[in-house]
Amino acid sequence: MKNKLAKFGLSIFGLIFIILFVIKFGGPAILRLYVETGMGNCQNQPIFCIAPGEEINNPTIDKEYISGLTEHAYVDMEVMLPKGFKIVKGVTAKEYFKKRKQKNPEAAIYLLHKPPDFFTKLFPQIHKKGAFKDNYSFITLTMSAKSKDIANLNDAFFTIMKSIFTPNMGDQKNLQILKFNGFDKKGFISFDSLPGENYFDCNFVDSEGNFFKIYIKDKPASLDLNKILTIISTVKTRP
Repeated sequence: MKNKLAKFGLSIFGLIFIILFVIKFGGPAILRLYVETGMGNCQNQPIFCIAPGEEINNPTIDKEYISGLTEHAYVDMEVMLPKGFKIVKGVTAKEYFKKRKQKNPEAAIYLLHKPPDFFTKLFPQIHKKGAFKDNYSFITLTMSAKSKDIANLNDAFFTIMKSIFTPNMGDQKNLQILKFNGFDKKGFISFDSLPGENYFDCNFVDSEGNFFKIYIKDKPASLDLNKILTIISTVKTRP
């Protein structure tokens, strides 16, 4: 895992070096074009034009719904999840979240947990320059990034991170990003509800700063936002 993270960090810094060159000789307009050419633009990836909108504070937990969930315990975390979904834990490679022609489950949940210092250790140089201070500020800047607002290296970096963080979200025609704060957790939920299928991408931290990502591909459209928030409320770390 450490080798994978090291390679990932080196590839990002290599890309940043190229971006610095573009900034020096091309300016913000060329920088935006460079990033959009590699990652997508607002037309083919609407999420690059969307920032968190609605904010939900202290959402209500559906205790009756929790009673029908199944506990899933791992070495580092536990969570209550609905039945009928394929569960995948610890996936970090982006391709697992993207569309695949073969063996692509109709209903799947992907879980990821990282410690409080995960992003500061993954990007130490950027952290030391004050671009972000912890896991929460990192995901806040990432979820808020918009390609049309790229004017400097920091803007480009977090827009690129938004591309890396974004799983398959359907056609994104109804895509929204909301901010939530409750049950000792805070973060963001990107979701797209289509006829007969839903997509939810949840990025959040707990009170100790642990980072969690829960991506849910809900082709049966059995879940809604209230159920997603209730699932998030059950997430716990394990010593």
